[in-house]
Amino acid sequence: MKPEHSSALVEAVLFLENEPVDPAVIARITGLNRREVLEAVEKLRQLYAREAHGLEIIELGGGYVFSAKPRLWDMLKPHYGKRSEEKLSRAALETLSIAAYSQPVTRQEIESIRGVSADGMIKLLLSRSLIKEVGKKNAPGKPVQYGTTKDFLKTFRLASIADLPKMDELDKEKFEGDE
Repeated sequence: MKPEHSSALVEAVLFLENEPVDPAVIARITGLNRREVLEAVEKLRQLYAREAHGLEIIELGGGYVFSAKPRLWDMLKPHYGKRSEEKLSRAALETLSIAAYSQPVTRQEIESIRGVSADGMIKLLLSRSLIKEVGKKNAPGKPVQYGTTKDFLKTFRLASIADLPKMDELDKEKFEGDE
């Protein structure tokens, strides 16, 4: 198959899907192999990197998806940015940060770091699908452990948790609290 045809196939799949699509899924849909899919994605990324295009292909949670370029969001937000209208409070962002950097983490561990009750913030983050229950800690009472979701990665435009900004030593000391 010609590379142009491969790129066109991958482009069509990404256009038709609303959620990030794993390269293996793209390969299954198109009949291409993984290498051909990755080459097509790279070719499309280069094409859409041009100033004339309003879209880009980004990697989120191990998959690829079309997204509006960040420079256009200020103009598009009033119509397409309903999620951003529901901004998270500082307390919710603190709780989410603790969950992201410490996962898997229990409610008690979050409260120990924040110094206040986290029940309301955990419920809010669960309702927004930014965190989820990922298991139970092997400790008395078997407390629920929380971790981030694919929606978290998508919201913050991260390919994986490894893409979170690194904390320097001073930040780590503040973050870890009195433990």
